[in-house]
Amino acid sequence: MHSLKAYRDHLANGGFDNLFSQIYSCSKIEESRRRMQSLLHQMQEHFAPAQLCFASAPGRTELGGNHTDHNHGHVLAAAVNLDCLAAFSSADSNVVSIISEGYTPIKIDISDTAPRDGEYETSAAIVRGVAAGFRKLGMKTGGFNACVHSTIPAGAGLSSSAAFEVLIGRIFSYLFNNGNVSPLEIASIAKQAENIHFNKPCGFMDQMASSYEGILSIDFTTPENPGVTRIEPGFQNASSREGFYGTGYRLCVINTGGSHADLTPDYAAIPEEMFKAARSCGLEQAKGLTLNKILKNIDYIRETAGDRAVLRLFHFIDEDKRAVLQANALHDGKIGEFLRLVAESGNSSRNLLQNCYSPSTPTRQPIPLALTLTGQMLGSRGIGRVHGGGFAGTIQAYVLNDDFEQYRKAMELVFGKDSVIELSIRQPGHEFLTIAKNRTEN
Repeated sequence: MHSLKAYRDHLANGGFDNLFSQIYSCSKIEESRRRMQSLLHQMQEHFAPAQLCFASAPGRTELGGNHTDHNHGHVLAAAVNLDCLAAFSSADSNVVSIISEGYTPIKIDISDTAPRDGEYETSAAIVRGVAAGFRKLGMKTGGFNACVHSTIPAGAGLSSSAAFEVLIGRIFSYLFNNGNVSPLEIASIAKQAENIHFNKPCGFMDQMASSYEGILSIDFTTPENPGVTRIEPGFQNASSREGFYGTGYRLCVINTGGSHADLTPDYAAIPEEMFKAARSCGLEQAKGLTLNKILKNIDYIRETAGDRAVLRLFHFIDEDKRAVLQANALHDGKIGEFLRLVAESGNSSRNLLQNCYSPSTPTRQPIPLALTLTGQMLGSRGIGRVHGGGFAGTIQAYVLNDDFEQYRKAMELVFGKDSVIELSIRQPGHEFLTIAKNRTEN
């Protein structure tokens, strides 16, 4: 940790510029300077700490494996260049105080970490839940003060909540556990906080991608200890910071503006139907089912779980395999094969998984609209697919460099200014933004 003055001097002298370019891209250096300067000012104004540090946790994009994690399948996910950034310092009590732009200030005593009904779906619930998870594993917690700024749009399908959970976990790890809490432990604690304290039935992919960073092929066959393989793309220009690994494509998501309010039953129905259908075949989850096994039991599945459950099982079986094939295509540098699989994934989600709009509000279909417009505009020169949980929020698109600006302008005419969000993949190793240890402070 270092003083406010040391951070201000280092920032003014360009000491963080190289780090900013690695995390956020070269075009964001000035913006990143202003962001850090603002957080330093807020820390001085609200807490005036003698020493402080900065922690960052990224949002994520799902590259493959749509709704496969909760049924013990494979996913392909990546951390992105949008993040939650916090300036933080320790406190003398068990009180956590957080000032976050655009959100109600948090001030809670974590001496009591039991879930509270009145805190469901709040940031306070996440803080309390992460503290509870640390204590459950025998780790230390304590109070801290923080000022937070997020560049992850809420409700845009980029896992702003998972990033905030991982951020809180990293702060507890740094301040009270010598930074020794593993990425898996932080991700597991974060998921439990969201499931129990925040009261949202999410899977495990979001927290894993944010905590590990980079591109990950994750095998959830053993959910409590997933297999994690870091994927290094084999493209000729894989080190390029331009576009999607220098392949000639840009990776982006389009925020369609659809609200996630009241969609929890739609999200929960997907794993619940898969579990119910799997039990009709003698298993507890969809992992391990085969097409022959489903067809052998299809009458009983339809009777007990319904036709949609059968279709969702078909989606799971192929999507589970497809996520592995996508990882292999990235590793081998085969962009054509990768994009073919992306298109297959999108079609399967739309036709079999059926998570592109809520059946309770059939007149509101922003995701099918965005997918249709993408197909009409790009044709064979790009791919669009539903992104993440679905029902509302975002689609993901891969667009040729030459077409990107025209595509952006056209989509923003429909879905609003800044609705097209270009992404780059964030590599691991940037959890904390601090000054080199050999620097002499004034």
